[in-house]
Amino acid sequence: MENVVECKNLTHYYGKRLIYEDMSFNIKKGSIFGLLGKNGTGKTTTINILNGYLKPASGQCLIFGEDSQNLPPQTKTRIGFLMEGHIQYNFMTISQIEKFYSAFFPKWKKEAYYELMEKLEVLPEQKLSTMSCGQRSQVALGLILAQDPDLMVLDDYSMGLDAGYRRLFLDFLKDYASSNNKTIFITSHIIQDLEDFVQDIVILDYRSVLLSTTVKDFRDNFKQFNFEFDENMKIQLEKTDVVNNFELFKSHGAIYSFKEKAQVEKYLQQTKIPYKNLKQVSMSLEDAFIGLTGKY
Repeated sequence: MENVVECKNLTHYYGKRLIYEDMSFNIKKGSIFGLLGKNGTGKTTTINILNGYLKPASGQCLIFGEDSQNLPPQTKTRIGFLMEGHIQYNFMTISQIEKFYSAFFPKWKKEAYYELMEKLEVLPEQKLSTMSCGQRSQVALGLILAQDPDLMVLDDYSMGLDAGYRRLFLDFLKDYASSNNKTIFITSHIIQDLEDFVQDIVILDYRSVLLSTTVKDFRDNFKQFNFEFDENMKIQLEKTDVVNNFELFKSHGAIYSFKEKAQVEKYLQQTKIPYKNLKQVSMSLEDAFIGLTGKY
């Protein structure tokens, strides 16, 4: 399948601080791709490199087969970009900002914009400065939908949105992606919103890629096993090829692993950890993300 985005061996620093080294991933045409990670792992940095706003220390990003650092104008019109913070011209009205943006995009479809504005029940003459943060973010989405881009890049779209607006946002994105075979690249700190939305994911750790997979495979293969122990006993666990991560709190423990229960049980027995009631528990995408990356 054709790749819309190819990031190859990206390395980047801020001063002497390494953000990541030799990071690579591809985004297939028509897919919904999520870049996940804690604060400071390089999600926005990656998007800024992808859009040519930052130059990596080494490595390369290609968009539609072209170097992202030197995209010609005709290629840039194929990309819809929502920046973190939803920067807009707040002195304009709903209709003025639509007309302003339409001049830059040859495939402009204002119907997509005004359909969303109708859902928001805002009038064409209403100024953006009178709208809430959530409403302004929906205006930003409407402007991107009207561009009819082949690739949509959304950096933390959820900022300022309540649960209802986030659902509305994703409903429009799902319709956009499914009906037009478009590609979406998204980051978000609200992982549970992405559970039934994204297909492929890359999870960033500090300085590296922790996991590259599909949401389905991650949910199917990454497991949480809870157990109990005497809280008066000192329990020591460490990360191994069986234990990807763990938590200990008072008399309760959790092991996160890509292995089966029998292998986790064998590990506990071999390390002479006095446990009882070992059982697998179900996880949401957010549970699995936190289980893999840790709470802090």
